[in-house]
Amino acid sequence: MTHSNDNTLTGNGKHLSIKDRDQIEILNKEGYSNRRIANLLGFAPQTIHNEVKRGMVRQLKRQKQNGKIYDYYVEVYNAEFGQANYEKNRLACGRRPKWADTDAFIKWADDKLLNEKWSPDVVVGFAKTHDLFDSSIIPCTTTLYGWIDKGIMRTKNMDLLEKLSRKPKDTTYRSRKNKRMLGRSIEQRPAEIDNRQTFGHWEIDTVVGNKTKTDSVLLTLVERQTRFEIILKLNGKDKESVDQAINQLRLRAGDTFSKVFKTITSDNGSEFAGLHEALHETLDVYFSHPYASWERGTSENQHKFIRRFIPKGKAIDQFSEAQYLRIQQWMNDYPRKILGYKTPHDCFANALRSLSHAV
Repeated sequence: MTHSNDNTLTGNGKHLSIKDRDQIEILNKEGYSNRRIANLLGFAPQTIHNEVKRGMVRQLKRQKQNGKIYDYYVEVYNAEFGQANYEKNRLACGRRPKWADTDAFIKWADDKLLNEKWSPDVVVGFAKTHDLFDSSIIPCTTTLYGWIDKGIMRTKNMDLLEKLSRKPKDTTYRSRKNKRMLGRSIEQRPAEIDNRQTFGHWEIDTVVGNKTKTDSVLLTLVERQTRFEIILKLNGKDKESVDQAINQLRLRAGDTFSKVFKTITSDNGSEFAGLHEALHETLDVYFSHPYASWERGTSENQHKFIRRFIPKGKAIDQFSEAQYLRIQQWMNDYPRKILGYKTPHDCFANALRSLSHAV
């Protein structure tokens, strides 16, 4: 066995190297005791005793006596056999990985990651929260990412769209005066809305496809406390299309509109120019600062989910209404860490029940 890069240190408390084992073999053949070998090499006598015992091999000896040949076996220490045993034991040491006992969690996790497009953190959190597996086989989020990196799972890093697209945040606010505010500033929004303490406060935004004038646009509304999402298709990114969609939403909600929609926060896009005029008698409308998308962080995060299905540059018109509704349903049935791995749909339903009980 060849070891050209052996850098194992010798001495008390250190592992034996192949060079140490070669010396032990030579001295053992010369009849040195284990204790004397230990003194010469600088190891504890018990270390040499254990090594010699583990490195013993049976060798066939042949002796000719009085014209007859006798075969017999003797046990001798062999350095290469001792090194092989050492390396085998080193591979077996340490804690067994959680995936070594069963692949039940990995199969389930791969299905959620690849087919349902869950994130690794949601996979781990949902499994623990709902006791889907024994805790001994559920890894932490960091470990699950490690399994993906090492190729233990079918899921690859390229399947984790959020991981590949994540960029450092730029939270530097650059005040620009060349765009006027369309209404009440977000600075006037009550603290209870900022802290998500109460239900019924929404953020509104648009999602564009290939940016052509003829392509449709998605109008998105997300409730800040529950992360419940509503997706509506617009004919274009203009004030008239947004106003029409809001009016349709009011008709669908009926008498519950003012209870479910208490405030809406928007950006200063020209398509939202009519929001304040259309809704100021029913609810408060707030507008974020120009070029400050982080002030509507809930919408921005929700759009990342939508982009898993509708990449930038792909025409919105290529997707049917049924597909938009499936995306909306997927988002509302997607467990969220910030909701204790509950779904937005469940949290939204609980909030509605609380409203009905309060009446």
